[in-house]
Amino acid sequence: QVQLVESGGGLVQPGGSLRVSCAASGITFSIYSMNWYRQAPGKQRELVATISSLSRTNYADSVKGRFTISRDNAKKTVYLQMNSLKPEDTAVYYCNAYHSVKNDYWGQGTQVTVSS
Repeated sequence: QVQLVESGGGLVQPGGSLRVSCAASGITFSIYSMNWYRQAPGKQRELVATISSLSRTNYADSVKGRFTISRDNAKKTVYLQMNSLKPEDTAVYYCNAYHSVKNDYWGQGTQVTVSS
């Protein structure tokens, strides 16, 4: 059974930092690209950051320079370090495991709220 379990969300003040994690089980983690998406109320889900199986990274323009995605294949975990957070970063953050010839998988999401 495949599971992606996010953790680390919460309430943080503008300008603060937060790290969210996604622990995977039931998949050969190292061969998957791992993505972080987010969805704010009333908005479509958007891709925030990607890390390939070769650890190549890509970011949405809105988070470039502030967010860092990383992975630990031994722990089957992907991280999203979020710095200089803004109120517009408030959203549910979802982890996604993607492979071009296999099923992709989603976590249940973790809420990140940026507010004073």
